[in-house]
Amino acid sequence: MGRGVVTGPRTRILVVVGAVVAAVLTPATAHAGGWTVVAEGLDNPRGLDVAPDGSLYVAEAGRGGAGPCFPSPEGGNACFGTSGAITRVNPHDKTAVRVLTGLPSIAAPDGSSAIGPSDVAFRPGKRGYVFTVGLGADPALRESLPDVGRDATGRLLTSHDGSWKTIADIAGHEAATNPDQGHVDSNPNSVYALKGSMIVVDAGGNSLLRVSPNGHVSTLAVFPSRTINGAEVQSVPTSVVRGPDGAYYVGELTGFPFPQGQARVHRVLPSGHSEVFAEGFTNIIDVAFDNKGRLHVLEIAHNGLTSGNPTGALIRVEHTGLQHIVALDGLTMPGGLTFDGNKAYITNCGVCPSGGHVVQLHHH
Repeated sequence: MGRGVVTGPRTRILVVVGAVVAAVLTPATAHAGGWTVVAEGLDNPRGLDVAPDGSLYVAEAGRGGAGPCFPSPEGGNACFGTSGAITRVNPHDKTAVRVLTGLPSIAAPDGSSAIGPSDVAFRPGKRGYVFTVGLGADPALRESLPDVGRDATGRLLTSHDGSWKTIADIAGHEAATNPDQGHVDSNPNSVYALKGSMIVVDAGGNSLLRVSPNGHVSTLAVFPSRTINGAEVQSVPTSVVRGPDGAYYVGELTGFPFPQGQARVHRVLPSGHSEVFAEGFTNIIDVAFDNKGRLHVLEIAHNGLTSGNPTGALIRVEHTGLQHIVALDGLTMPGGLTFDGNKAYITNCGVCPSGGHVVQLHHH
């Protein structure tokens, strides 16, 4: 494996082989295939959500910083900084403003494949927004980080005025309970906000969690490892959305060696009962429903993270279960997906420092 910042021995959510890193740092134009770029110059943009006023809020994982640095599990160093941010995008006049800055970011020395702010969501009828900050390691690692790293990584946070506060310590829940009974590793990667509780995916813990309004964390579902082609492969859930039926739909990346065509979407009832809803995907990074109630699946690497090909894909799952590739050309290691009416918005080049952008898909 080439150098890349990863989320620990189990998760490896954004491992990027050397050839892929080189490709995504000079990404293909996003104007191809019916796209319009509505924001650019973003640092490792990931999850995004539509605000009540119609603007987009984007989690920027940042570009690391001056340190402290420590060995990356994939070789080389990973360096800590406070370059993570939450950014507001006006898709009409194509302006982007960072509304919350100074958030933790851990990245390769060139700023690529950062771990930091990973998703953002608005709670119905509530002020401000909530967001996750990743970690990608044993929660004990936080003790070696500066104050903001100890206080903000591995957590669900909220903000409405340019400052933030903690709602729940997701990594702390992993350390205390270890829901999948594997290696202790936490990487909060996705949040879906209800009026009361919030639903969080811990990619490192292979778990789906419920966070109550008072910050209590409970385990809703666990996604166990599987044996694929003789290798034990972790689930690595990356994303969660609530469907029109009230169930939660969880997309999985799958762990190393990232077997092509083996990623699935799980349907989890509020009771915690889980079943496979759709399969045959590769390295899912996000999921969302359109205004017709159809599930869309975003793949960070359509040919697999070890293929050396940075092309992602957006796939629609029809009500019949049939799958249709909506977009392929122009998607380069995408990081997040959301819908506003019939418009799809995607963070593209989600592992790129300063090269990330938000694109709108036409005629969906």
